[in-house]
Amino acid sequence: MAQYAKPVARLVEELAKLPGIGPKTAQRLAFYIIGGTLEDAHNLAVAITEAKEKIGYCSQCFNLTDKDPCTICDSPSRDASMICVVEEPRDVVALERTREFKGLYHVLHGAISPMEGIGPGDLRIRELLQRLNESVKEVVVATDPNVEGEATAMYLARMIKPLGVKVTRMAHGMPVGGDLEYVDEVTLTKAYEGRREL
Repeated sequence: MAQYAKPVARLVEELAKLPGIGPKTAQRLAFYIIGGTLEDAHNLAVAITEAKEKIGYCSQCFNLTDKDPCTICDSPSRDASMICVVEEPRDVVALERTREFKGLYHVLHGAISPMEGIGPGDLRIRELLQRLNESVKEVVVATDPNVEGEATAMYLARMIKPLGVKVTRMAHGMPVGGDLEYVDEVTLTKAYEGRREL
């Protein structure tokens, strides 16, 4: 990046580290930021720093939050008899957009993937099992409909069913091999309504 001044080259380099941002997009973003006001650049920097400093994980569901427990776990209007298990915090956002699920969530922070060296011990499965008390009647497994998501769903079913808790899986209205966060609200709603017991 010798054609850029050092601060521009560094900005392009840092932006290119973001997922889905290639060199050309990083360059475009860098020039957009530089072309804006100093106040805009400062606000962006403050927002990034503030999010990094103030956001943590809920001690109950492991979703991203700025308070513990998070607003979903702390809400008396949520149905505590149902827990929806998802892979990532962004999946909670996708499901909440449907306004269909009224229960609680549990974020695993990944899926079982032997090829990547991720086993059950690397996920928040132990914490999920600790949450399953007599008030929990159903666990909805909403892992991605791919090989890793299916393996995780089957593992969870084997662990939870002996505890006497009903285990259901989101229906496959979602595209196989896709990611939950990219599915539209109507498809997610249909998938939720068509969930089945594992």
